[in-house]
Amino acid sequence: MVDKRFKRLVLRFEQSLYLISFFLYLMNFSLKAQVYHLPNDYFFDLLSQRQLAKIDSEQIHSGIKPYIPFLNKKYEFVPDSYRIFKYISDDPLIDKIFFHHLIHIKSKTKEYEFKIDPLLNVETGRENYDTIKSSKIYTNTRGFLASGSIGKKFYFESLFAENQSQFPNYISNFNNETLIVPGQGRYKVFKTTAYDYAFSSGFISYQVAKKINIQLGHGKHKIGNGYRSLLLSDNSFNYPYLRLTSEWWKGKLQYSNIYGVLMNLTTGGAATPANTEHLFQKKAVSFHYLSYNVHKRINVGLFQGMVWTAADSMNRHHITWQYVNPILFTNLGFYGLNHSNNMLIGTTVNFKLSNQLSVYGHFMGDDFSHKSSLGNLFGYQAGLIYYDACLIKNLTLQAEYNDVAEETYRNPKGVYTDQSYTHYNQNLGYIFSYGKELVILADYKYKRAFLNSKINLQWLTLNQVRLYENTIVKLQVGYTVNPEYNLNISFGYQFRKQDYSNSNGLNSVANYYTISLKTSLYNAYYDF
Repeated sequence: MVDKRFKRLVLRFEQSLYLISFFLYLMNFSLKAQVYHLPNDYFFDLLSQRQLAKIDSEQIHSGIKPYIPFLNKKYEFVPDSYRIFKYISDDPLIDKIFFHHLIHIKSKTKEYEFKIDPLLNVETGRENYDTIKSSKIYTNTRGFLASGSIGKKFYFESLFAENQSQFPNYISNFNNETLIVPGQGRYKVFKTTAYDYAFSSGFISYQVAKKINIQLGHGKHKIGNGYRSLLLSDNSFNYPYLRLTSEWWKGKLQYSNIYGVLMNLTTGGAATPANTEHLFQKKAVSFHYLSYNVHKRINVGLFQGMVWTAADSMNRHHITWQYVNPILFTNLGFYGLNHSNNMLIGTTVNFKLSNQLSVYGHFMGDDFSHKSSLGNLFGYQAGLIYYDACLIKNLTLQAEYNDVAEETYRNPKGVYTDQSYTHYNQNLGYIFSYGKELVILADYKYKRAFLNSKINLQWLTLNQVRLYENTIVKLQVGYTVNPEYNLNISFGYQFRKQDYSNSNGLNSVANYYTISLKTSLYNAYYDF
């Protein structure tokens, strides 16, 4: 039963919506917003995706995120669809809350520009699970986002967040088993059952030439046009990286080389001073992605990812010159897919049937050395996305199917410990590392109001026998308070059912609801 305190919270939430609605009623002229380039919340990023789908050009490459600032200046990602956010006000305070950056400094000649905004998530709610248990859940996030540019070639961004959370039961179980919060790094126990964790990300970007960009940063990347990625996902924690991006052939070809350092949460072996936390084992990684626009409506991509031999007992790397080899698939010929250096290859495709309807997908291969096709390690994705669906402006519908064979991304036989395609105990590709999943998404925006939903149907097998099934349904409704950094107020509900073939008391049913004031600029994947 919903307690009186929660009813009061709901009442306050409704009063806040009335207040925001009153301000929105007064707002009636267009704006054009510039969002951060760090990986955005998926539903918010649909605004950019929708606008890109309307551009008939062979210079658009949307299959790798985050996008590179300054590349393709003609098609900079400031979508016209932001004009759904409308307002009018002569009050500087109202402007600051509903439109402007908290701090925004720029020169009249556009020689420099700096922006700083708050990062927050004040969320509270209730979880009911196993029909009889109920507990409070909450998240308290404080932080900042900053970005700036000097001249036309140098750009930077930075994000920092400090968090305390009491999670739903199934996420707490995941945290305790993996020693991390999904996608957000390690934690300390807070008030017995809650979690205290912090993370940061950012990069500096320099345009060496008109079509060559260099990025040095700490963050994550995503390959593909879908909700999930089987090749390289933003599912895991941030990592240090160097990214080189170049464009060729009048923008039809875009080539990205990413070199990074990952961590296994096992001891690196090197001696550490007393009362000092030990070092974790490092492993080098390299990703290569070639995006080719065969036609203004057809994009094909080729991918190679490689986790190099992990550091030795003294946490020292033993990698060869091939690590910095920038040429796609040459290391595949040298090492093959069944080497101790764990390699994964794949291809992506995105086909625009119209400016509203696209089909996409990719194929991933990890090992094809087995005689039986059932023993080979591969995966595929197939999806469809429909913008302005059914002639309803700003309604987006999407369906996606993912299928990954058992033991894909696994640890190959090597000299050292863990060469798996993972970072901080999470997979770099598909969130489960194997299994089948159907994802159905819907998103509707009307001015600043939004309504979205997501259904995940997941099937995991072990030795070709069903292990368990997940059914997850999530609904969210809210208002965008400030589109410059996606500050929004929302009410959310999620239902989750996990059904094991041999339950042994492991079956569970849970649902929870939340009210939040949140800056939604990064993805946290809790749908597992």
